[in-house]
Amino acid sequence: MDTIKINSGGTKMIAHRGLSGLETENSIPAFVAAGNRSYYGVETDAHVTKDGRFVVIHDDNTGRVAWDDIHVEASRYELIRKICLRDTWPDGDGEPVTTEERQDLIIPNLREYITICRKYGKVCILELKNEFAPEDIGRIAAEIRELGYMEQVTFISFAPNNMIRLRELLPDQELYYLTCEYNPEILRFLKRYRLNLDIHYKALTKEIVQELHGEGILVNCWTCDDKEEAEQLVSWGVDFITTNRLE
Repeated sequence: MDTIKINSGGTKMIAHRGLSGLETENSIPAFVAAGNRSYYGVETDAHVTKDGRFVVIHDDNTGRVAWDDIHVEASRYELIRKICLRDTWPDGDGEPVTTEERQDLIIPNLREYITICRKYGKVCILELKNEFAPEDIGRIAAEIRELGYMEQVTFISFAPNNMIRLRELLPDQELYYLTCEYNPEILRFLKRYRLNLDIHYKALTKEIVQELHGEGILVNCWTCDDKEEAEQLVSWGVDFITTNRLE
């Protein structure tokens, strides 16, 4: 089992939740697998625990990816670290296969994710899940600065207030607003706060890409795993493609 190679031209590829087409999403093995390949960046999702630690997992609850189900932001870090993730990958028909428990599959913390990206020279594509309190945005920025990797971190979020606070705190940082759609209101928001766009690839057209580029706005699109569709996106000139398995 391996990645699916495409002709990516000048488009940079981003591993979605690590290389989640081969390893359990948002796990240390998924981040290492992406680090060992040609990806430009490694995407992940950050939550704040009840006691203020930063952990990386997509959902609010652990049940979809772990053997036990708890609410991440209502739980203390010590409990979250005891949760064991399922070792899951797609079979030949694309259906998930799950093995017995693996003790190395735990929910990573932010420091582990950043450290792996730094080791392999990958850009961190860090999504802030839900709306962060202003003080938590300050603390996550401080933790990344302490690790000496702020220049290689791109923040993304669906929450407009996260984008606004990040821009106030980090005036020169790469920031991408996440969305499932595109309209003139979104374009005005991007221009006002000097944001780039991270959009579902099905919502894109060649004309939208051209309009955004005309405004000096970069385009990342998620989450495309189809070779032909990805190569069409490349032909439109998208700057980044976020994917579970294409390379």
